[in-house]
Amino acid sequence: MYRDLFSVAGLTLVSRVTGFLRDVVLGAALGAGLLADAFYVAFRLPNHFRAIFGEGAFNAAYVPSYSRVLEAEGAPEAKGFANQIFTLLFASQILLLALAWAFTPQLVRLLAPGFEDDVRKFDLAVSLTRITFPYLMFVTLATLHTGTLNANRKFAAGAFRPVLMNIAMISALAVVFLFPDAGFAAAVGVLLAGVCELAWIAVAARRANVLAVLARPRWTPDIRQFFVALIPAVIGSAGFQIAIFADTIIASMLPTGSVSSIYYADRLYQLPIGVIGIAAGTVLLPEMSRRFAAGDDGGAFHAQNRTMALTIALAAPFVVAFGLIPVEIMRGAFLRGLFTEDAAQASGAVLAAYDLGLLAIVLIASARASFQSKGDTRTPMMVSLFAVAVNVALKIAFYKSMGAPGLALATSFGAWLNFGALVLLALRQGSMRPDATFWKVCGAVALASGALAAVAILGRAPATLAARAVGHFEAEISLTLLGLAGIAVYALVLFALFRALGVRLARPKAAAETAVEIPPALE
Repeated sequence: MYRDLFSVAGLTLVSRVTGFLRDVVLGAALGAGLLADAFYVAFRLPNHFRAIFGEGAFNAAYVPSYSRVLEAEGAPEAKGFANQIFTLLFASQILLLALAWAFTPQLVRLLAPGFEDDVRKFDLAVSLTRITFPYLMFVTLATLHTGTLNANRKFAAGAFRPVLMNIAMISALAVVFLFPDAGFAAAVGVLLAGVCELAWIAVAARRANVLAVLARPRWTPDIRQFFVALIPAVIGSAGFQIAIFADTIIASMLPTGSVSSIYYADRLYQLPIGVIGIAAGTVLLPEMSRRFAAGDDGGAFHAQNRTMALTIALAAPFVVAFGLIPVEIMRGAFLRGLFTEDAAQASGAVLAAYDLGLLAIVLIASARASFQSKGDTRTPMMVSLFAVAVNVALKIAFYKSMGAPGLALATSFGAWLNFGALVLLALRQGSMRPDATFWKVCGAVALASGALAAVAILGRAPATLAARAVGHFEAEISLTLLGLAGIAVYALVLFALFRALGVRLARPKAAAETAVEIPPALE
């Protein structure tokens, strides 16, 4: 399992690094004004729907269902099941795209009501959304093939897939002179990305002999069970997306640049979420599903404990950095072109507010696996809806006095509420069993994070002086020096504490909690 986890995390890191380069190019080309606000709304619309109907909800229902059919009925029946789902998914996406094109102004008005006060901004957002929205259809179909590959323990192609979006958008912006402006170039890049992602994953699925194709729909017991799981998963995912919708809706009513500030902060915030949190959930869900299906409860709990421990250890440096040096991070990342010092200050304030909920966000997927791996999508749905209700209420309460950072602060509070409720319910139902190693890792990470915080606070001035001595790229050099020093100290302290505490994340072969032997590859 660790090999799969690090494979997914490594490829996701490549995706996030290229995504960062993409956002640097976007920041320089679009800045943080009218053009950027219009494009980011157009970019968010298909991504909101993708998160609702695609990766989050779909995987929660599809991967356990497919794994169950594969385990109980064999590969031919599992392929037939995938064909049925692919056909229904394709039909639904064609219908959704037709409706979106017909009602694009209404969609933009719903997501960004504040844009109506600026006719130019509103019309531009509508035009760009009509270009970007087909991306949803391509990426949703690609998500099905990715889920099938993941259930067959083939993670690499799906983990690399998002890199194609970054390459496509950077390529489109490189020939911006062919378009009316950079917003149209970026929107076409999004559309091309969808085509490339679907083609890439379809080739990988074909090579693995699991490519789903169109088939005559049949209402089988397996299909019925899939939809029983899908409906609450969609509602649960929709709940989280409602909170993000609320960010964009309310930010559109704030001064110009607020939508962009949230976007730039969110892009850095998503780095650890994607590389660590989503990678952990991607590998853990099929792993726990297989083990529970095989009656190996102990193996499932072991996988969850080690995944959550590793997630905490890898996410902690981001928590410290985003909390203590957010403006320095925004300067080093984006301070060039049309992205100004004021934009860095505004985005840094949003990043610091998001940071308060980062640890909860990266752990939610692992906690949710306690339920989803057993086919229970209803419990995470109810928890998500409750957390979102509180989240949106706080956004409404905070936005007038705190602006964009208030929206991020509400998101952080909602994340902790969601994660805390999932853990309490899982413990109560016996679906989660933290062990001694997990708690040792938490203690070691807390101490190592303290050392990292000292570096961030005490090393800021020396790093700035060293960067000024060079004379160029002061923000980038200062951030790099501070980052390298922090990583070195954190790693040394953490590994020393692991050694002192006898922490070993691999599972002993003769594990007492189960009589099922664990294959060496999973250790």
